[in-house]
Amino acid sequence: MTPAHRLLLTLAAATLAAVPLHLHAHDAAATSPRIEVSFAAAARALPVTGRVYVAVSRDDAKPPIEQTDITGVPLFGHDVTGLKPGQFAAIDVNDYGAPLASLRELPAGDYWMQPFVNVYTEFRRADGHTLWMHMDQWEGQDWKHSPGNLYGRPVRVHYDPAAVTPIRLVADQVIAPIPFPKDSEHVKRFRIQSKLLTRFWGHPIYLGATVLLPEGYEQHPHVRYPVVYDQGHFSTVAPFGFENGKSKLRAFWLDSAKKPRVIVVTLQHPSPYYDDSYAVNSPNEGPFDDAIHQELYPEIAKRFRTIEQPWARILTGGSTGGWIAVAQQLFHPRYYGGSFALCPDSLDFRHHQVVNIYDDANAYTVDKGWMKVERVDTRRPDGNVEAMMKDENHYELAVGDHSRSGGQWDIWEAAWGPIGTNGYPQRIWDKRSGVIDHRVAEYWKQHFDLRYLLEENWSTLGPLVADKLHIYVGDADTYNLNMGVRAMDAFLKTATHPRFGGSITYQPMAPHCWGPPAEELYGTMTRFMQAHAPKSDDAWIY
Repeated sequence: MTPAHRLLLTLAAATLAAVPLHLHAHDAAATSPRIEVSFAAAARALPVTGRVYVAVSRDDAKPPIEQTDITGVPLFGHDVTGLKPGQFAAIDVNDYGAPLASLRELPAGDYWMQPFVNVYTEFRRADGHTLWMHMDQWEGQDWKHSPGNLYGRPVRVHYDPAAVTPIRLVADQVIAPIPFPKDSEHVKRFRIQSKLLTRFWGHPIYLGATVLLPEGYEQHPHVRYPVVYDQGHFSTVAPFGFENGKSKLRAFWLDSAKKPRVIVVTLQHPSPYYDDSYAVNSPNEGPFDDAIHQELYPEIAKRFRTIEQPWARILTGGSTGGWIAVAQQLFHPRYYGGSFALCPDSLDFRHHQVVNIYDDANAYTVDKGWMKVERVDTRRPDGNVEAMMKDENHYELAVGDHSRSGGQWDIWEAAWGPIGTNGYPQRIWDKRSGVIDHRVAEYWKQHFDLRYLLEENWSTLGPLVADKLHIYVGDADTYNLNMGVRAMDAFLKTATHPRFGGSITYQPMAPHCWGPPAEELYGTMTRFMQAHAPKSDDAWIY
């Protein structure tokens, strides 16, 4: 992290004021409690449309903003439009928070409070909708550390919910730009502006790649190499942790002993909704799938000596990347030669983690008649629960409405769901109550339920992918993703004409995101490529 990201703990005095800047029209009596946030002209001269926050902590072990999370310290947010430097925006009892839903629930006491401003960008999209979203600054939609966002240093205050006078906090610091990483002998990076995505969003949108070159790449200028596309969350670190001094793969990679040599590429395609677009074409995100295949891949082929044949294109990745690795193999069955997916996100939406979006009435609770039982979100292998479904969803709602939190449940709505009349994604369920919209669920099913799509189209897809799908998952996955894998497995075991020739591997008691060690996975993938490569094309093995 840069010093700006660490958000220094220097104290500043809280300023009190007697008159609030705004009141909610529907609740004018709610003049207290409230916290007012402004930003300094020295940090940003232009007005802000976006979201202001206050984070509240009982200690100063870390800045309060850094302590916010699904089960972290209280966070409260409020949308602002054209907020000028020096103007205060009030966060009051009507503004949503998590894990406390309202300032009404915050007890009187002494706290550390920290203001933050998440700056949005206007997008005039090609579909006619104008949206305000956070524009990624090549940080991977990490609003807490995004360059250009504003924050104030933590302040020690006494909070009294009965007080008439609001607490005023000032964001007077700006997060600095992130330097683009430097290349090395084996690791190269680049970024390009996508014409397709820029046209859709009405604003420059960028794609990138981090490329790990094999040992001997420069010494063998006439050799072309297969490519492993390692899918996953936004990161510019080297594939397989190559630049990490503790990486076990590094010594293996640099070993001069004869072995298959490949290029490994991680892709960067953050969207205005998340650190990763899920590599799909969708009404909400635009043509990310097209942009990756028509713009980014050709640029990789132009810059590096890749073998442009299906057998020489292998997919892998974990979690988000695991879902992409399966989806891309199914959506482009002739383009890729195989998929080795680890702990993939929900492959079957009857098991969207623990929710059956088609049959269940509510994502947060199960109605037992005399009581409602909450659904689990995350768990440990020993069965202990870390958080409930409502907790993560409510935290996302505190961070941003209209699927703008940059969080996991919100990106699924943006990537897999239909577009709403306001231009933002249609909710798969009510974010506060958890009530499921089954019309939206049907859209998900017809477009992105991978088990359903594979089963419905097995007669045509099966012959193209029967031996190409290889999936690994821990059978105590933290997010219960093993159940979606098992649903896919149940179908594949019954598939005929052709029969399934791939593999699905479970690791008992393993959490998210279990998979083979990098060297073992590398060996499995390269042996698979060797088995499908033309006999004459073995120059990449040296």
